[in-house]
Amino acid sequence: MNLELNKPQHLISLASSGVLISIDTNVWSATKQDRGISNEVTDSKKASRSAGKYVKNLLAEHPKHKALVNYRQTIYNWVKRRTYRWNQSQDLLPSTDLVRFKSEFNTHEQQFHALLDGFIADYDSIVSDMAFKQGDMFNRDDYPTKEYVRSKCGVQLFVSEVPTNDWRCNIADDIASDLFKTYSKQAEEIVSHVMVDQQKRFIEVMESISHCCGVDDTNINDNTGETRTKRRKIYDTTILKAKEMCETFKGFNLTNSAELEEARASLEKALNGVDAETIRESDAVRNAVKEDVDEILNKFSSFNCF
Repeated sequence: MNLELNKPQHLISLASSGVLISIDTNVWSATKQDRGISNEVTDSKKASRSAGKYVKNLLAEHPKHKALVNYRQTIYNWVKRRTYRWNQSQDLLPSTDLVRFKSEFNTHEQQFHALLDGFIADYDSIVSDMAFKQGDMFNRDDYPTKEYVRSKCGVQLFVSEVPTNDWRCNIADDIASDLFKTYSKQAEEIVSHVMVDQQKRFIEVMESISHCCGVDDTNINDNTGETRTKRRKIYDTTILKAKEMCETFKGFNLTNSAELEEARASLEKALNGVDAETIRESDAVRNAVKEDVDEILNKFSSFNCF
């Protein structure tokens, strides 16, 4: 008897709600192992030559190369904020965020290539300068051509659909059952992870708004005994992030959580027509936003939304 193996419903939800993305950001390492120096060091320490190795930093952390390396981390941090982990090489991006994500990627790609062009333009002079900074360690043969260095640097975006294949297997019942359990468990784990991450991010942004809308007590006036208060800073990025989440979560609620949708709709209503500048200029708006957000937080934080 053959067993028909169906996809769990959660995977169907994932497939219709998001896409898989990966971004490869590569930068020439500008490092090279020097066997001669390694042997000198280990010999001087009376150690086996296999006991250590010396790796030269060919550019001595030159600012223009370091800027490329740092921007690679900037891109990684941006992807982490915008997506949810799928596996070791891909991330899940809500379909509702695809247009915005691609626009932001284009900006990052342009910035990366601007940094790369600046580095390549100065590459020959940087190498010449290394002849002084590297001292006796300098070896011109360690430095490849500009064309080679450029070929080792780049940023690429890959987008693919979440797999939706029907698994129909003409195999024994026990094997099919085992495959189904594994398949279903993996889908459930991904959904669970995404929902936990969603809830965490949503709570964090509301807590940030609540905190920023509050005030700090300052010194008491010695003459009047009056306690003065100071309004906390409210940042444009905080309000923007909250509104973006409200927009994303409207179409990205994998388990159709009523609690998540209620909190999302409530926060969207609380921030309707409000921006950071409005909050900074009006105590009434500041207090109203804080009260609304605190009420949502008190209710939403107690829910398990998946």
